[in-house]
Amino acid sequence: MSKPSTLTVVVAAILIFSIGSFARSGDLPGHATDKRVDARQLVSIPPVMRPHMLANMRDHLRTLAKIQAHLAAGRYRRASALAEQRLGMSSLKMHDARALSHYMPVPMRALGMALHRHASEFALAAQTVETTGEPRPALAALARTMEACVACHAVYRVH
Repeated sequence: MSKPSTLTVVVAAILIFSIGSFARSGDLPGHATDKRVDARQLVSIPPVMRPHMLANMRDHLRTLAKIQAHLAAGRYRRASALAEQRLGMSSLKMHDARALSHYMPVPMRALGMALHRHASEFALAAQTVETTGEPRPALAALARTMEACVACHAVYRVH
């Protein structure tokens, strides 16, 4: 078993802190009965670009759901192709990541790059499952991909 990366440790710490605070509050942020102030860092995105950024994030979420459906059906190669096309490093141009990244704090940008890098790692690992019969490396890479999403949403907001 390899040693976890520094980013993985940071993401895990953020998740543990966030989940612990949610559990203590007895409610999740955004819930109708939540009276707390949203303490996440507000990221100023120009109003004209905000819908594009939010659409990208919704596309990421839909893609993750489709990937999980492919995995559940044993379609590892389809999951791999979808991950690389829609989430991986190959997707940066499609999502206009360069233009959006100029408005992100450096740690937020790092989480975004981690998402795309881990998605590409998942794509590679998922390709080998049919040959090796071992899905754990692919599932671990997919978990790291989703951890980057969760960590970013736990720390940042755009409106």
